[in-house]
Amino acid sequence: MNTTVPASVYAQRRAHLAAQLGPGGIAIIPTALERPRNRDSDFLFRHDSYFYYLTGFTEPGACLVLAHDGRSTLFCQPKDLEREIWDGYRLGPAAAPAALGVDAAHSMAELDSKLPRLLENTGCVWYPFATHSGLAARVEGWLNVVRGRVRYGAICPAEQNDLCTLLDEMRLFKDAHEQDIMRRASAISAQAHIRAMQRSARMLRAGEDVREYHLDAELLHAFRDAGSQYPAYSSIVAAGANACVLHYRADTAPVRDGELVLIDAGCELDSYASDITRTFPANGKFTGPQRALYDLVLASQDAAVAATKAGARFNDPHDATVAVLAQGMLDLGLLDKNKVGSAHDVIDKRAYFQFYMHRTSHWLGMDVHDCGSYVEPGEVGQVSERKDPLSGETITNRPSRVLRPGMVLTIEPGIYVRPADGVPEQFHNIGIRIEDDAIVTDTGCELITRGVPVKADEIEALMRA
Repeated sequence: MNTTVPASVYAQRRAHLAAQLGPGGIAIIPTALERPRNRDSDFLFRHDSYFYYLTGFTEPGACLVLAHDGRSTLFCQPKDLEREIWDGYRLGPAAAPAALGVDAAHSMAELDSKLPRLLENTGCVWYPFATHSGLAARVEGWLNVVRGRVRYGAICPAEQNDLCTLLDEMRLFKDAHEQDIMRRASAISAQAHIRAMQRSARMLRAGEDVREYHLDAELLHAFRDAGSQYPAYSSIVAAGANACVLHYRADTAPVRDGELVLIDAGCELDSYASDITRTFPANGKFTGPQRALYDLVLASQDAAVAATKAGARFNDPHDATVAVLAQGMLDLGLLDKNKVGSAHDVIDKRAYFQFYMHRTSHWLGMDVHDCGSYVEPGEVGQVSERKDPLSGETITNRPSRVLRPGMVLTIEPGIYVRPADGVPEQFHNIGIRIEDDAIVTDTGCELITRGVPVKADEIEALMRA
């Protein structure tokens, strides 16, 4: 259980969700299943984010049932002294109501017998669609039991709705407790990046063989040493040309003097993710071409940060990024203006896509790519208007979410230069990404990951220290 957040916070979330279920509505939210890694061990268990958001409960083998009137029933593993000797302490149904603030608790062994009774005489059953393998079939099985009792006056729910539509919207806005955890996770991750940068420079100065896994080890050490439970995702530690592979994972490749290293890594703390990317010279000193591309990416991030504010659209930071990158690619000769035209043409024809092929942002929270619609409610299937970042003209755009205080998103522009005809050789095999996490505020955004330097001069100074 998370002891850093009061049980009342989870109770408030349950009450807010219950009020949206409608008359006669009932919700079923299971946690994740344990997954076998091989014949005699499981993968490290990580609870389901939706379930945890409503309970703060981290044990496997559990399910929450929430009625429209706010009554909550938890099913969890029963106390079992023998299994607890082998697998660890269990809270148990008897202690769950007081510890978690739920109204009732039962053993998971009773789920199939008690669920039909809970579903009986309700109007609509809500559960997360397409997130738990086999759940839909189990719901059908429980409803079949209810249907078998209609001759005795039981009413079977006539509707099934996707609970994700309600929970995604709730989770999109982070409360003060969530923001505090995410700030602490970001601070831990920032220190991990600093450790990796400094070890790279230190080992190269000493003439030692440096591998990507050496830097990955620094990240893992810093995460756990500061109390983080585990990495939020598989860390990317990409040396040299490997940085041009977007989802490259830390491996055995050498970290060479004169090359750049791209690290995309963040810890998970109390179920909330951080997500930081920094690109730095392995030896602590940027070359001319590396610095030119790095400064361009940083300038594009600055433009995206300025565009991240309440009232703006989710697409605005990306548009601001692309505007800066498009002009910079022309100025540096990555794109030939005689072939592709002006910066406006580069954007219109997506010529920049050769070097920048991903979006600038995604939601961040309990999941790295967190839930939440990227389309403003009520605008599905419609188009919105925006200002062209170069001409200032009003143009139509695909639907895009309006940013509001409490939303958290990443801002992560990049440039990835693979060898190709017409591409200046001095830029070949350079991959750069800079990523920070931003909380949208009333006046702009709060960058919570700047505990690790981002300006080229500051990175070089850090690595000299």
